[in-house]
Amino acid sequence: MARQNINIGSSANDGTGDPLRTAFDKINDNFVELYGTDNDINTLDANLDVNNFEITTGVTNGDITVTPNGTGSIKLGAMKFNGTTLSSDDSTIININEGLIVDGTTNISGATTLATSLTLATGATVTGILDEDNMSTDSATQLATQQSIKAYVDSQVTAQDLDFACDDSTTLSIDLDSESLQFSGGTGITTAGTGNTVTIAIDGTVTTLTGSQTLTNKVLTAPTINAATMTGTVTVDSISMADNTITTNASNADLELDASGTGSVRLIAPTTAVSTLTTADITTTGTHTITGQLDAEGVRIKDNTVTTLASNANLELSANGTGVVDVKKAMTTVGQTITGNVAITGQLDIDNISVSGNGIIATNSNGGININPNGLGSVTIGGSNVSVPSTLTASTLYANTQILLGDGAKIMAAATNSDIVLETIGTGSVVLEEISITDNKITTHNSNADLQLDTDGTGYLDIRTDTQTTVGSAGGASALPGQPTGYIKIKIGGTLRVIPFYDQA
Repeated sequence: MARQNINIGSSANDGTGDPLRTAFDKINDNFVELYGTDNDINTLDANLDVNNFEITTGVTNGDITVTPNGTGSIKLGAMKFNGTTLSSDDSTIININEGLIVDGTTNISGATTLATSLTLATGATVTGILDEDNMSTDSATQLATQQSIKAYVDSQVTAQDLDFACDDSTTLSIDLDSESLQFSGGTGITTAGTGNTVTIAIDGTVTTLTGSQTLTNKVLTAPTINAATMTGTVTVDSISMADNTITTNASNADLELDASGTGSVRLIAPTTAVSTLTTADITTTGTHTITGQLDAEGVRIKDNTVTTLASNANLELSANGTGVVDVKKAMTTVGQTITGNVAITGQLDIDNISVSGNGIIATNSNGGININPNGLGSVTIGGSNVSVPSTLTASTLYANTQILLGDGAKIMAAATNSDIVLETIGTGSVVLEEISITDNKITTHNSNADLQLDTDGTGYLDIRTDTQTTVGSAGGASALPGQPTGYIKIKIGGTLRVIPFYDQA
């Protein structure tokens, strides 16, 4: 929508301008065009805020994009941005007056002038490039041109000597332009030259591979000796071998016999260990007799006792795979903590309790069996039926479904003249088969069923309640009104009867 202009007329209050409502309607339309409604993304109100000479975005982490039309450029003062090109409208120089960090590759097509120095990742700082053939300037920050380096090398080669140092500390200096170096042989060594090759040879005074010579005070490095016969004490590194004894030369050093790969160190019987014998894994066949004690890592075996060496450590007997620990004789223990399943075949006797088959039996005379939970815990007895052949004594007895009594069974108070109280919690009822007793009300439990009060033998139904000698609006009991207030339906002896009743006097 284009901007709407408000007609203000030719003069004040001449009646030719826009009415007030029309003028403000145009103002509202212009503001909607500028700011939009409901955060229109094409307006300033949605994402941009222009305030205090700043343009900011209202979107968290949002970019501000300024896009020209077609091939147009973005101009900020004299600076012009076109695509990825930065240029200046009023000068051929763009000044960057602060430090500049370039993380990518820098390509410079024109000449580059450094006002001070050039510092690379490592090494010296370069401040200039010199063209000096004699390299007279001893600078650690100036580079030489290729021509200067070549001129300097050419001038130096003809003036140089080649120095040699001999084993007797003699120093030889050979002028490369005028002198030659001679190779002369010493004892048992001769030299000969052919072309550019110098050959050094030995004579018969030098030990050869096939000659028979006696070596004295010689050091052999990594030799291979076949079928050697040695007399006296033979020292190999820190091991000495003499007669039938192998000893270590270093003080308190171990003597180790180590086979290669899967090989074994075999000690042919009889073998005697005078002191401590330390070995890796040992596989033996036969019987071992140990006098004293046997310490195996954290376990000690001595006489008929197996103990742990570490303080407060557990002693574990564990079979491999599906094997079991089989104790053949009677076992006496102090106290046991068992984690996991314990399977016992036979009878388990614990103090005065015997567990055998499906029974838990007290073994002492007239002994009781107590099952006592802790605190508010409960004792739960599973199974479809729980049988109590004799007396069941309980302070409180709970039944989630029903209590079944056998033929001739009774619910009776254990103490003389004691009441039997059947009491519910809340609004519940006491249900006796089809009879419900709630508070002071007795009702039938089944819908539309009769409520029968029946006596045994020649007994009578005795209803104990207060009596009176008069009835309402009828006078004395001897002069009942002809019309009762109503009738009570009741079965007597199984036959439905009606009994008239009157209002109370």
